[in-house]
Formats: sequence, C-alpha cells, structure tokens
Amino acid sequence: MQTTLKQAITLSGIGLHSGKTVTMVLKPAPAHHGIVFNRVDLSDGIIPAQWNKVVDTQLCTVIANDSGASVGTIEHVMSALCGCGIDNILIEIDGPEVPVMDGSAAPFVAAIDEAGIVFQNAPRKSIRILKEVSVQKDGKTVTLSPSMTTSFGGTIDFDHPQIGQQHYTIHMLNGNFRHEIADARTFGFKQDVDYLRANGLALGGSLENAIVLDDTSILNPSGLRFKDEFIRHKLLDAIGDLYLAGAPLQGKYTGIKAGHEMNNALLHALFADDSAWEEITA
Repeated sequence: MQTTLKQAITLSGIGLHSGKTVTMVLKPAPAHHGIVFNRVDLSDGIIPAQWNKVVDTQLCTVIANDSGASVGTIEHVMSALCGCGIDNILIEIDGPEVPVMDGSAAPFVAAIDEAGIVFQNAPRKSIRILKEVSVQKDGKTVTLSPSMTTSFGGTIDFDHPQIGQQHYTIHMLNGNFRHEIADARTFGFKQDVDYLRANGLALGGSLENAIVLDDTSILNPSGLRFKDEFIRHKLLDAIGDLYLAGAPLQGKYTGIKAGHEMNNALLHALFADDSAWEEITA
C-alpha cells in the first residue's frame, strides 16, 4: 500500500551552497500525489520530484519547473523518503536549497519517524527493470539490471590515503537503509571547498555538515561514522537520485565512480527504452 506522513513536521537549517537559513515543512499528501516540492516564497513554486525536472547536477541535484522555480540539494531528503518507503508527500520550502542538516539523510529519517507513517488505500507502484541499461562517460559507469530484489552497489577510487578504493552494496530490505546508509555524510576536499567559496558556493559548508579532507587527513575531530563512509554516502546520493524515477525501482543499481550527472543520465536512458521497464503494483 502507498504511504504518507501522519502529520506535518518542520525542519530548519543552513543551505550547503547558499549559506542561508531555510525552513522546510514535510506535509502529508493524498494517494497518487507523489513527492512534490513547493517553493512557498514564489508565486509559481510547485515542482514535482521527477527525473525529467532535473536541470543541474554539477554539485548536487537541482529540479525546476517551467517557470524557473528551482530547488537544489534534494538528494539527501529524497534518499530518506525512499529508504523510509514514503510515496506521497508535499515539501514546502522557503528557499532554493534543501537544508544540509548534518550532511547525511539521518535528520530527515528522524523527522519522518517523528511525524509517523500511515498506509493509504491505494496499491503501491514500482518500476521493474526488464533488461540491462547502462551509461558510460569519462571512465564512469552506471547500470540498472533486472533483479527480484532492489539493491544499490558501487565502487569509488580516490587517490587519497583516507579513501582509496571502496566498495559497498546495500539490499533494500527490512529498513536496513536506516543503519547502513542514512548516517553517511557528504564529503569534500579542503582545496575544492576554498575554490567554491571564492566563487560564492559552499558558503554553508562546515565540519558540522560534511567530512572535509586535506591532502592527507580527515579534518573532522570526530572522524568517520563508518570506515567506508565515503562509498556509503555515494550510494545514499544514488538512492535519492534514482527515486526521481517517480516510484521505487525493482532492480540492481551498480555505480562505478558515479555521481549525480550519471545517475540522472541513467534514468533518461531507462525511460527512453520502453522495453527496459514496466510499472507494477503491489
């Protein structure tokens, strides 16, 4: 059955790139509503959370409507909604960027749990992968392939002593997103952060909401939450990006050095081939 929240809940925090305080209200929505953002500071701010609304993937995933209203850094809250099995929700937000919170999906999961989840009188839809679809670019590869269950697996390879090559796979069963993926934080390199700030970006980034590395070390005094937190966060992003399909996927995702651009390209490739997928109801 489809799900929504029992009640509305409000979150406030700093936008990672704008550095400005943003308030976001997660609200219950009726069956078949889907996940929809509403920029309440704009007159035409309704933006469905869909793969074909993505307009930028350079530093985060940004969606926009035909009037130009946009919301960025949506991948962490989308990942939490997927991991918690939320189908229908209205997200009211008073700025152009979802608050980064602690850089993971855990604060959004906690908010969903506090609001509560209710089942609705409508069957849940899923998108079943029927044949392999793959996108390759600049040494990066993302693939969806048929599977009786849903899994997200990936590999990263950074020339950094604290990262190196990491692999991880999560099978989306029994709510294990909560303890395997949700707590993994976004990460970046100090030299890149310095460059972004000089260009008016990453203004809200700090050791409170990201893992920051210099040439050899992790700068966060508390260290890592997982020894392989970096690949786990990449999968967190992928789960959120792929939830823009409009329904949960039944299939196997594999990402090699993947990111937001590749994830969205994969959905474009999937939906360009009607023989590669089918909608099913549970």
